[in-house]
Amino acid sequence: MLSTDLKRPARGGAQDLFYSQANTKGLPTIVRGDGVYIFDDKGNRFLDVISGAMAASLGQGNERVLKAMYDQGMKHTFSYVRVSRHLPNAVLTEKVAALAGPGFERVHLSSGGSESVEMAIKFLRQYSYAKGNKAKTKVITLMPSYHGGTLATIGWTGDEDAAAVWGPMAVFGEKIPAPLSYRPPFGSTSEEGALGVAAALEAKIVELGAENVLAFMMEPIGGQSTGANVPHPIFFSEVHRICRKYGVFLVFDEIVSACRSGKFLAAHHYPDCKPDVVITAKGLGATYTPIGAMMASAEMVDELAALTGFNLSHTYNANPITCAGAAAVLDEMTERNLIANASHLGAKLRARLESIKENSPVVGDVRGQGLMLAIEYVRDKQTKEVFSDEIYASDRIRQIGVDHGLMLYSRRQNGGRYGEWSVVCPPLIITGEQIDDLADRLERTLRVFADEMTRAGVL
Repeated sequence: MLSTDLKRPARGGAQDLFYSQANTKGLPTIVRGDGVYIFDDKGNRFLDVISGAMAASLGQGNERVLKAMYDQGMKHTFSYVRVSRHLPNAVLTEKVAALAGPGFERVHLSSGGSESVEMAIKFLRQYSYAKGNKAKTKVITLMPSYHGGTLATIGWTGDEDAAAVWGPMAVFGEKIPAPLSYRPPFGSTSEEGALGVAAALEAKIVELGAENVLAFMMEPIGGQSTGANVPHPIFFSEVHRICRKYGVFLVFDEIVSACRSGKFLAAHHYPDCKPDVVITAKGLGATYTPIGAMMASAEMVDELAALTGFNLSHTYNANPITCAGAAAVLDEMTERNLIANASHLGAKLRARLESIKENSPVVGDVRGQGLMLAIEYVRDKQTKEVFSDEIYASDRIRQIGVDHGLMLYSRRQNGGRYGEWSVVCPPLIITGEQIDDLADRLERTLRVFADEMTRAGVL
């Protein structure tokens, strides 16, 4: 018996109650974890297909990370970055800068992804303002995309439903279509789609006036909003060329993709497309501690320091316990070669997913890079027709996955206008044997769903 009864107390209650809708099924109550597995209060074991929220890169119970945080806490729990320095901050930022490489010598630490996105845009705005480019305020992003849950980052996020709710409150950025490879917004191939979006970016900059455009921000590998979409390679070189031509800063949001693609940054796969600023978060703390980072060049940061300095901070920026934990996370990743291993383990996982796609009537696409993958669900593989709202295929598959020992994260983007999918992003510590276990369970899950749809006359 799975612990999926949703009890609504009169006061307080579990966090998931806030995300519930009228038809929400109860969620398992997790009581412990071990590596790539988590266990509920009924003793059921689940393989964590999504690394918590695409973040638990080291899985559960890493003693080295926990010990590093405990040891640091016993020595020094907190000091404010505006009035003092501390060693864990220096150690962590040096590690991040070394992994990020030339052009990313300066690292600003914050409490998570949304905060780091805001810090990146605020940094670029203050840098431009200090240099006399005071009209530069416009930020261009993709539709769909996801950059965070604060009012500012919701404004930069490409989500039509969110815009309907928060539009009157947030400052919504300028949008162009996302270069979706499976559903290209222009033409019929991913390359044609990518070239069309690049042209749309240039047209948008010209429309707004280059003197008014601060930055173009994108995810090199899509997260929850596009299901691990990887644009055609030509998109990156074109975007770099256009941003340089018009003096627009290029920002890579790698909150999810950092450490997962087979390289520390997905940006490292595109040497002819170097962003001005990169943001990371989830894998940096690996869910042991909330942290985010913004990386920029020493040239830019030091120039701003000489002009005005960067005038923004938050209380928990670079707190010592978090820094110690994140440094231990990076040590684990580098010493165990987990970042590079994501490439060949991802290839094995992708091969299994491709096999599932070939044999399943409901899987239309497999995409992603390294251990950041996704499978897209369709009612018709030829036309790419999505399932109806009433069926809500991605969530039904998630529910069936629970019965088969899988913890899945599924999304139906903007009512299915851009498709629906499950993200497949297991912890980087996953083994080849565990990948086979994951794929076997997923295959059975999709078979059950396909049988349901066949009996209902949907397929």
